[in-house]
Amino acid sequence: MSLFDDILGEAEEHHFGPQEGFAGVMLCASACDGHIGDDEAQAVNQMLGSKSLYSRLSPQQTGSMMDRLVGHLERKGHEQLLLKSYPAVPPELRECAFANAVDIVLADGVVEQEEREFIDDLQTKLEIDADRAKTIVKVMVYKNHG
Repeated sequence: MSLFDDILGEAEEHHFGPQEGFAGVMLCASACDGHIGDDEAQAVNQMLGSKSLYSRLSPQQTGSMMDRLVGHLERKGHEQLLLKSYPAVPPELRECAFANAVDIVLADGVVEQEEREFIDDLQTKLEIDADRAKTIVKVMVYKNHG
């Protein structure tokens, strides 16, 4: 235990807002197989840039947020980042987050076992109906085919 843990530990732990929660889920989707591929990183950046959720953030604010999230990911792993991120995703954005996470997993053209397990876990955590989740996955597979 570091001398800083008692002093800085609490300051570091803050609750995520919707923007951090959504972006955190996307980072977890890209890192759930143990690495973030170039295609996945590009997909995350493009996807976040297209969301109105981030339209009020300056590029510096977005970069700072992503740096904090990546730091959390590197220190604690994607499982812990997901546990902190998914509760901050507002109910009206949960299906959107799920669909985009599936899209990111499919970005490199290979769906590894860890990615399959991540998507199954995310579906449960975000409380997406099983039939609805299957439809979303099917559409994303079609979108990424070829």
